[in-house]
Amino acid sequence: MRNQLLKDRRLYVIFGITLVGVMGVASITPALPKIAKTFDLSQTQIGLLISAFTFPGIFLTPIAGIIADRIGRKKVLVPSLFLFGIAGFAIFFVDKFEYIIILRILQGIGAAPIGSLNTTLIGDFYKGKQRPEAMGYNASVLSLSTASYPLIGGFLAAIAWNFPFVLPLLAIPIGLFVVFGLEEPKIEMPTNFKEYIKSIGKSIARKEVLGVFALGIITFIVLYGAFLTYIPFLLNERFLMDSGYIGIVLFVSSITTAIVATQVGRLTSKFGSLKLLRMAFFLYFVVTLLIPLIHNIWIFFLPILLFGTAQALNIPSLQTAMANLAPDNQRGAFMSLNGMMLRIGQTIGPLFIGIGYTFKGIMGAYFLAALVALLGVLLLFVAIRQEQIQ
Repeated sequence: MRNQLLKDRRLYVIFGITLVGVMGVASITPALPKIAKTFDLSQTQIGLLISAFTFPGIFLTPIAGIIADRIGRKKVLVPSLFLFGIAGFAIFFVDKFEYIIILRILQGIGAAPIGSLNTTLIGDFYKGKQRPEAMGYNASVLSLSTASYPLIGGFLAAIAWNFPFVLPLLAIPIGLFVVFGLEEPKIEMPTNFKEYIKSIGKSIARKEVLGVFALGIITFIVLYGAFLTYIPFLLNERFLMDSGYIGIVLFVSSITTAIVATQVGRLTSKFGSLKLLRMAFFLYFVVTLLIPLIHNIWIFFLPILLFGTAQALNIPSLQTAMANLAPDNQRGAFMSLNGMMLRIGQTIGPLFIGIGYTFKGIMGAYFLAALVALLGVLLLFVAIRQEQIQ
């Protein structure tokens, strides 16, 4: 089954979409300190560079999913990829922070459908045991890209702050691959819009669906708040690392995720997705407690490796659970609503964890992140059962 799956051309087109979907933040995080210095910004202000990108997705991602259910996946996905590439590359030529924020908003509009329609397509094309297998491979590609983008972005930022914004051009050829290399999934498109919206409302009101939504928000508060935003500043201040070395540290975490994620299909068959999720959120809790206490760079790699493992267990398991919970003709809306929750986490993460940083510095930021991770652990034990998300 695994060999058959890896021979499927459709999966590789989805991988390309995934490569674009994570680029918008992962490629610029090592450059944040340099951008802040270039434009004389505070650490709180630089968080706007991420929040401006993720904010449009809160509103547009679910709308894009509903439209994708009604008119087809490709008609939404292709123009989104082109907008992402054009707006992102335009930042390369801008020299005012206000204009950068405007272009990041436009890029975020393009990005809004991308991060959910890739997993929607996996849910459309693959069933049964192939679904977690495909989600695991996609998570591995996602992690390889999040490993590579900080590394590439860090070295590009070492040349100049704006060089990482060349990377969005990759979205243009990916869009062409979607046009010519991916057929439209064969699903029964809803015809009665009122009944379609009513049925979605009933479906998402289930406790297990709301629980998965909440776990997605928590995941991305921890990822974008504690990890991607404040790890670069911690490494810069505590270990005097420049952008290139920061990219290497983030690379180690992501490559760990990529390796472990290839085994998620097997682990899901053996243990079930609920146990994998519980382990992931427990690891988040441990990591966020450890990070501010470590002052030796070699020991610091321990929580980095643990965080990468947690991501590998968590992301494909959450995506598989949501795809399993979604009716076929509502999957675009379901996965996009889930994407909206992730965007909420991405958007409020840097700002929310920044509250802890404002009061108690790095210790406050990571103590607050630990409390958020603990909330996820408790949710998994009291609100979700294995049979609900199969």
